[in-house]
Amino acid sequence: MSEEKTLIVLKPDAVKRGLVGEILSRFEKAGLKIMSLKGLIISEEMALKHYGYNEEWFEKVGQKVREFYQKVGFDQGEEFNKLNNKEIGKLIQKWNVDYLTEGMVIAAILKGHKAVEIVRKIVGTTYPSEAFPGTIRGDYSVESPLSANLQQRAVRNLIHASGSIEEAELEIELWFKKEEIYE
Repeated sequence: MSEEKTLIVLKPDAVKRGLVGEILSRFEKAGLKIMSLKGLIISEEMALKHYGYNEEWFEKVGQKVREFYQKVGFDQGEEFNKLNNKEIGKLIQKWNVDYLTEGMVIAAILKGHKAVEIVRKIVGTTYPSEAFPGTIRGDYSVESPLSANLQQRAVRNLIHASGSIEEAELEIELWFKKEEIYE
C-alpha cells in the first residue's frame, strides 16, 4: 500500500476556540501520521498564494454562490446582482484571505493510506451547516454561507484540507520547507 501526504490548515477560529488537540487527535485515531506541524501567523501575500485561484475558479465560485442563493430563495439585492460571477469569486477570495490572516493557524502534513480521501471525510463538507454529525465541521460549527455572506465574510469552517493528491503536493510545497518535513 502506497501512502499519500496531504495538508491541513486549522484556521484561526479553530485555534481561538481551543480545538487544535481535538481536531488533530481525530486524524491520529484514524491512523494518519503527523509528518510536520507548525503554528504561524501568515501574511496576506501567503494567503493569496494559498487562495491564488485562476479565472476559471472565480467563475465557478461565483456561479456556486448564485446557485446557493437561488436554492434558499434569497434575493441578493441590486448591488450584488450587478456583479458577474468572476467578481463574486474574487470577493469570496478576499473574504477567505481576510479570514486566514486574522490570527494564528496550524499547518500540518498528514501521511497515510488514501490520506487525502480520509482527511476529507473526517473534515466534512465545506459548509458546516450541511456537514454530517461525526465530521469536524458537523460537530464544531453550524455556520452557513448565507449568514457569512450577509456579514460579508468567509464561512468559518475551522479547517482547510487539500482536495486532491496534486493539490496536496502544491500546498505542502507552499506551506513547508523540505527540512521541516520528517519521515
